Order: sequence, then structure tokens, then C-alpha cells
Amino acid sequence: MPAQAVFIAGAGTEIGKTYVTAALTRRLRAQGRLVRTVKPLASGVPSIGDPGFAESDTARLLDAQGLALDAEAVEACSPWRFSAPLSPDQAAVLEGRSVELAELVGWCRAQIACTPGTLLIEGVGGLMSPVTEHATGLDWLRALGVPALLVSGSYLGAISHALTACETLRRYDVPLRAIAVSESAGAPAPAGTVAASIARHAGAAVFCLRRGAGCPEALADLI
Repeated sequence: MPAQAVFIAGAGTEIGKTYVTAALTRRLRAQGRLVRTVKPLASGVPSIGDPGFAESDTARLLDAQGLALDAEAVEACSPWRFSAPLSPDQAAVLEGRSVELAELVGWCRAQIACTPGTLLIEGVGGLMSPVTEHATGLDWLRALGVPALLVSGSYLGAISHALTACETLRRYDVPLRAIAVSESAGAPAPAGTVAASIARHAGAAVFCLRRGAGCPEALADLI
């Protein structure tokens, strides 16, 4: 039976998307559910033999699944990996490579078809970040036709960014399962305060993940 797929989208870049995805993966596993987590496009990824690889998003997601950091698992999680910490389209150019939306969407659909249980697909950057020369993360999400979990930070400006992303998803009829607010370091307001403000306007369930905390049970129940 094909997987139930959910796309983890970001309201911005470097806001804790992978942290939330990994925490959600662990919570679903703890509930005894079958879950597979992938990040098809990943930038800023050192080679597997590099000591820094263990800190990459791909490595963190494999660790959350209890998988070894070997070449086969890495390829199955993130088939498009780039070393430069840039948007995939820019990082690909530096390596003389390219990414095509049709190929990316086709790969994701194949994983949905062959994966039992739940498939979490983590996007890259923010919702409107370029993923190919001509397509954004929103184009990728819309082409897949799966619901989204939106991740926001709690930094100054995060409320506006989160609500703008919500409106964008609503404008393009993308189902929004929930919003996860990941606590930002040094934010002027408590993450819970930011989450409550977003919740008053978003029209969706909002959950707060403080640094070092696990994924709320109620959030996992919505996936």
C-alpha cells in the first residue's frame, strides 16, 4: 500500500526544519508507526568520509531513523547532494550539475508508491526558495499534491513569515496539516508566545518545539 506522504516545508531558511523533521520521525517510531524520512535535495553536505558529514541534515535524518550512515542509506535519503551551502540550483551550478523538477517529482512519487506507512519528505530552504533553475519549493510541493507541515522559527519577524507562508499555501490549495514553531536561539520573545500569536491567525493547529525538546504527541497524531 502506498505511503501517506507529508511534505515538511519551511517558512524560511535555517529555522529548524531538520530538527523538527527528525523529532517527528522519532516520535512516530516511538508510537510504533512505520515511517521513512527523506530529504531528496540537500545542500551543504560534506562527503561521507568527511568528519563534518555527521552534522549534515542527511546524517541527522538517518540517525533519527536508526539507520547506519553508509553510502546506500545516504543515497536513498538524499540522492541530490551538494557541498556548497546554497540553494540547490546555485550549488548544482558550482559542481557542473543541474536539477530538473520532473526528475525530482518522479523520484518522490516512486518513493511514495513503494514505501509502506508514512513518508516524510523534507524540503530545502524556505517555501519559495529555488530548487531548480525554474522551480521553487512551492512548485515541487504542488506537483506532488501532498499535504504540508509548515515549520517556522521564533525569531523576530517569524510571525509574519509564517503567516505569509500559510496564505501562500492556502492560495494554491495545498492542505496544511499543522505548523511547528521551532525555538530560535536568542529570540526576543518566548517561542510559546510566538506560537500563540501565529495560532490566532493561521487557521491551523500550531505546536511549539523548544530546543532539546521532543516532538509533541499531538503533532505526530496529525501526521
